[in-house]
Amino acid sequence: MTSIAEEFLVDAENKAFDIGHRKIINYNIGKYDAAVSRGLSRIENLENAKRKGHVIKWKMMENLDKVLPEFEANFQKRGGKVIWANDADEAKKEILNILKKAGTKTVVKSKSMVTEEIELNEFLEHNQIESLETDLGEYIVQLLGQKPYHIVTPAMHLSKEDIAKLFHERFGMPIDSTPQQLTQKARELLRDKYVQADVGITGANFLIADTGSIAISENEGNARLSTSFPKIHIAIVGIEKIIPSINDLDLFWPMLSTHGTGQNLTVYNTILSGPRQANETDGPEEMYVVLLDNGRTNLLAQKEQRQGLYCIRCGACLNACPVYKNVGGHTYNAPYSGPIGSVITPHLQGMENFKHLSYASSLCGKCTEVCPVKIDIHKMLLLNRRDAVKDGLVPTKEKWGWAIWKKGMLSRKLEDFFSGKTKNYFMRKFFQKTWGHFREMPQVAEKSFAQQWKEKNQTENK
Repeated sequence: MTSIAEEFLVDAENKAFDIGHRKIINYNIGKYDAAVSRGLSRIENLENAKRKGHVIKWKMMENLDKVLPEFEANFQKRGGKVIWANDADEAKKEILNILKKAGTKTVVKSKSMVTEEIELNEFLEHNQIESLETDLGEYIVQLLGQKPYHIVTPAMHLSKEDIAKLFHERFGMPIDSTPQQLTQKARELLRDKYVQADVGITGANFLIADTGSIAISENEGNARLSTSFPKIHIAIVGIEKIIPSINDLDLFWPMLSTHGTGQNLTVYNTILSGPRQANETDGPEEMYVVLLDNGRTNLLAQKEQRQGLYCIRCGACLNACPVYKNVGGHTYNAPYSGPIGSVITPHLQGMENFKHLSYASSLCGKCTEVCPVKIDIHKMLLLNRRDAVKDGLVPTKEKWGWAIWKKGMLSRKLEDFFSGKTKNYFMRKFFQKTWGHFREMPQVAEKSFAQQWKEKNQTENK
């Protein structure tokens, strides 16, 4: 049986040499880079904003046991209901109970990575409940039977021609349809679903402790429709999304939107504080917030790595990462891809199966540089590597290899004992396959620097 790590290596090599894929990604990330550069130039003191965000998230993670109950109490005051879920199975079980009680046949969903994390769509389909993605990018990848490619722009890997072909095959649209025509068609298909749906399911960008609210940022308005028309609204949110006060949105909303898409603010920013009140004309009759752990407390227990929980899911580190730009989002085989996914996935889904992601990095530090809450991402990757070794999760062959390398590197006699020819032979013997089919092995000089230096000095002194 092929391991997840072995799949990663095969998929990464295939994607890295897929010229079409590279062209699309470079084009889309190029547009993102230009927009973000313009957006960041409007922030007067970017470094100060990053530091402030880092400190706020640090305080939240250090006091989760206090701020989460504060959120719960304030949310319940306005008639909302809170469900605490230790893992994905618990969350899905509780959600299914709500849906069955309401006799639900159709669910509309706004974009949410946490629902991808718990594989909610597949679970609902298995229980004969239609779950429809209403974000355009998510809708496209759902039609293709794929997972999101990117945590912010789920269909980043597709060109407009790819999407036109999909809509032509599925809905009879002209093969040369423009993006505007494709968007209009999706809107027509989805509009009736909002009215027909029994339940709306969303994630949330932030949990606000002092008001007992959730905040949702989006650009299409589909989250507002998903939370307004259905009688029941369920928000599934990771426990790390908590911020202390509604006043902190003044910092986090612009930082999220600017780093995520280059906008000053996303088009729609919504604060929801419970079901419809007596004096209100719209909104759901019932509102639930599912607070999901699902391995987050494992990461919280790692004092050096709990920084990974500060993430506000802007996607900036993905777009900056040279590895992500070459191997693509699907290669990671996890809901959260790119550098931040490589940090948190081993703690959420198990170090044994996902330790390889922490090695999928050049350690260039660009991810850390662009992070809006100053997570030391490349350092976290090194710490994950250390933990994998400490926990004995590396193969015996690798342990012996490093032991021999260390012994040799610490001994000049051993270094000089083997000629360059011998060293090149061993490198070809042991590393040619892992080095890659498309790269030449490096050549070790016939004589070491020390030997060359000694011979040079002897010649000059004669």
